[in-house]
Amino acid sequence: MNTSLKNTVRTLGAGLRALLVLSVICGILYPLAVTGVAQALFSTEANGSELRDGSGHTVGSSLIGQTYNLPKQNPDETPKPDLRWFQPRPSNGLGSNSVNLRYSLILSGATNRSADNAELIRWVTEARAAVVADNSTPSFTVRPDDIPADAVTSSGSGLDPHISPAYAKLQIHRVAERNGLPVQQVAELVDEHTEGRILGFMGEPRVNVLELNTALREAGEG
Repeated sequence: MNTSLKNTVRTLGAGLRALLVLSVICGILYPLAVTGVAQALFSTEANGSELRDGSGHTVGSSLIGQTYNLPKQNPDETPKPDLRWFQPRPSNGLGSNSVNLRYSLILSGATNRSADNAELIRWVTEARAAVVADNSTPSFTVRPDDIPADAVTSSGSGLDPHISPAYAKLQIHRVAERNGLPVQQVAELVDEHTEGRILGFMGEPRVNVLELNTALREAGEG
């Protein structure tokens, strides 16, 4: 075997050995190590931040918003909100769920329009009127000036699982009436599921709608 061929074989052998070693390290050992650390230290986050009800059934992810709508009578109609539940931010991108075991996620999207855009103004005006009509009860009247921005606009991703405490509190009387629960009990559920600012100074207080509705269902069954 001439020198040139020997060098070629040696080079190919070294390359194959490097490929094998790197494949084992990068393709097997490293993923196993990262997965092991994630499962040991951050098991909830590593598995999708799944949220379970009192029976241990997975009802969704605490990171992704869901809608709570009544079943459609025909495929072409606009779904109507199921007013037994706290409603999330408006969005055409949320999956549907009435605190069941499955939900379908469709395209996300936000109300990205300029402040003077006629379509945005129409959306917000219609959404505000719907919030007033849906949440006013014989004992509680919603005033348009009391409606927070997140009740009539979607988030940047359209998949925000949170609403503001103000929007959650605005819905308390309607939810209590629809579920036959005392207003004070529902208000306490909202307080219990209100999260503060991250590290005390980042972001804004918020309420996870799926977590709140899961607790509401359990309160209604109790």
